[in-house]
Amino acid sequence: MKNTQLSVRRRRQKIFQVVSEKGEITIREIAQLYNVSEMTVRRDLHIMETRQLIRRTHGGVVSLERINETMRFNDDVRRCRDSISRYAARYVEDGDTLFINGSMMALNMLKYVTDKKVSVYTNNGWAIGEEYPKGVTIHLTGGEIRNRILIGDYVMRNLLSITVDKIFIGCAAVYDDGEFRYDIPTEIGINESMISRSKNKVYVLADNTKLLKREESENLYGSSTYDKPIVLITDNKANSKILENLKQHGIEIITV
Repeated sequence: MKNTQLSVRRRRQKIFQVVSEKGEITIREIAQLYNVSEMTVRRDLHIMETRQLIRRTHGGVVSLERINETMRFNDDVRRCRDSISRYAARYVEDGDTLFINGSMMALNMLKYVTDKKVSVYTNNGWAIGEEYPKGVTIHLTGGEIRNRILIGDYVMRNLLSITVDKIFIGCAAVYDDGEFRYDIPTEIGINESMISRSKNKVYVLADNTKLLKREESENLYGSSTYDKPIVLITDNKANSKILENLKQHGIEIITV
């Protein structure tokens, strides 16, 4: 029985990984990839969707990261995210050097950094072609592009030579036990590399839709905790019980 449960868990981890890497994939492709029936895949996807790990579509599945990229959200969520980005910009001071990960909310924060000179290091490919205030200078880490995010050993090597004043990051989800999930697993190492060499607080931007109870989610690969002071900037629609649990895990909460 234990071996059966273990094999199911491993299969779901593999499905989660391939969905995260491809962004979108069909049920038939998953079944062929892992040599299981389409019925088995549908059963796995049903469980994974109820745990808010992926989103099923007609005949397939899409990652939450892909949904974020294409902005398939209602106006209310967009307003919440914009408010978070705008508020986070308050913590940027003239002369700061920043690191921003693949988060769109964190990247959009830069549009509100006005009348200040700041240098920004990022592995966020969405920065290409965007216009920011005159004083904002963008430095891309380089690396392999995956879903507009730069990843790989090249990124890690470049980050070793970078020193920053503040770190602003996003994530796929924040669990109420203080663990952060990333749907591009290699981004965990990138974040941890920068955070481990930071002496200041780490600012995490996450709207109410990303705050989840651990009991609702399977502990699939792609989560991490940090041993640095964390400031979570979220919106006033966030679940109060989740926020209270996060406070008990030592996370500072700011709602906007």
